[in-house]
Amino acid sequence: MKRSFLLALCLSAAAFAGVYDISDFTAKESVMSDNQVFAANGGMPLSTASVDEATAVPAGNIVLRQKFAQESGLNAYQLYIGSIGDISSMTALSVPAGTSYGDVVKAKLYARRGMKPGDDAEKVYFDGKFVYLPGATSAVAFVNGAQIDLKNEAPDATASSAPKQECDEFDVSCDEDIIAMKKNKNIDVTGDINQSNSYADNRDYSASAAAQDVKDRFGIADEVRFWSAVALSALAAGSAVVGVLQHMKSSDANKAYKELDNIAGAVEKDINKVCNSLSGDLQTCINYYKTTNDAAAFFVPNWTYADLQRRMKINKDTKESYAMGRNIWFGVTALSLTTAIVLFAW
Repeated sequence: MKRSFLLALCLSAAAFAGVYDISDFTAKESVMSDNQVFAANGGMPLSTASVDEATAVPAGNIVLRQKFAQESGLNAYQLYIGSIGDISSMTALSVPAGTSYGDVVKAKLYARRGMKPGDDAEKVYFDGKFVYLPGATSAVAFVNGAQIDLKNEAPDATASSAPKQECDEFDVSCDEDIIAMKKNKNIDVTGDINQSNSYADNRDYSASAAAQDVKDRFGIADEVRFWSAVALSALAAGSAVVGVLQHMKSSDANKAYKELDNIAGAVEKDINKVCNSLSGDLQTCINYYKTTNDAAAFFVPNWTYADLQRRMKINKDTKESYAMGRNIWFGVTALSLTTAIVLFAW
């Protein structure tokens, strides 16, 4: 019974680990190269890619993993490949050492901890070395049931050790905002508007990420609720397995009880038949055969009607004991599963 319970827990844990994985890439929708990430920005459909191509992206290309919402409520995924364009608006996230890049390609990615399984990123880009989430400066994934953090580990190329310029409060040309705008050569309001917009979006994403970080720190209760629901679901699965085993034992004991009860009915008929053929008080004769422990009174050696009744009582008590255990474990299953559903939906 202990092995069955542990097996149920392991199977349950594996099932819940699966909600963070992408089992296949079968979406049929076509995706156009309509953003600056792809060099061929002509609105042409992108070619689908394999997991191997996303793991080892050919030079000069980038792979997009796109999520599609389905009417069934389940999400579908597909990989697309195209010539790489401008990815400077996104942060390059490193895959932790010891984690396979291919496993990350097949893992759902989240902008922060504590998000529900279905709230993973809609678009994820892979260049064979780094991972990119639009608007995110870090990401969380679950690989083989373990949480991994993808972070920007590259040094800040814009950092400068030059001393800060001292400004005269009456010198308008020395205004800090004006100086910052002049130094930021990425913003070109007279050139490529799309590129300028991408830098503006990047700043908005950074502000959003900072605000989300605050929510992360105060929203830890969401993560606690989620993992509590996972634990309760595992408990529900385990208790259901134990309940089924208890039910099987109860059924076996009940079957044995019914078999002995049929034998007891046949023996009672034989006792009545024998006592009717003898002279003397009929009821006294019947009581004798039903209560005597003298095996010589019966044709079967080492066997009496009283012994048969004792065996029947043992089987009945066993059946009721397992039936009570079954009801308790099924009750634990119902309570755990109900609580888990409430926590998942919260």
